[in-house]
Amino acid sequence: MKHLKKLFFLTVLTIISLNISSAQESRTIPSAKVKNLKGETIDTKTFMNDGKPFVICFWATWCSPCVIEQNTLNEVYEKWQEETGVKIISVSIDDTRSSKKVAPFVKGRKWQFEFYLDENSSFKRAMNAGHPPHSFLVNGKGEIVWEHSGFAPGDEEVLYSEIKKLIDNKTED
Repeated sequence: MKHLKKLFFLTVLTIISLNISSAQESRTIPSAKVKNLKGETIDTKTFMNDGKPFVICFWATWCSPCVIEQNTLNEVYEKWQEETGVKIISVSIDDTRSSKKVAPFVKGRKWQFEFYLDENSSFKRAMNAGHPPHSFLVNGKGEIVWEHSGFAPGDEEVLYSEIKKLIDNKTED
């Protein structure tokens, strides 16, 4: 019986240590095909920002919190770019029936980000994103360092704080 307890304890420790080490592995942007608003196919693996952080926001035209998030981020985007060099990449998960609304929707609101269409949600699935809005912060090396699901007023400040941490840590290197 003593040996069984010891074996059980060692098994649990092994499982915990494996989970911790896999959780610490860096996640990078997976390869998936999306389209820009001109209809050109882009591989998401190429998303970068010249060694500076960037944000990937999954959203949809039919999602009210998504539209509020995009409006809020657009209001602070110019200041954020000046202070941190951050880039925002917005990925619409509108399907083929509603994706044709995205470009006029974006243009009408004068949103200033890079926009892509993920009509079959392959990129969303590859990123393991939940319901929109769902945002990811990626460091200058292309590693996903933070994510957040949903949007409420003030969430943009939390995101900005995370961006600033990346910038501050980079200047200390």
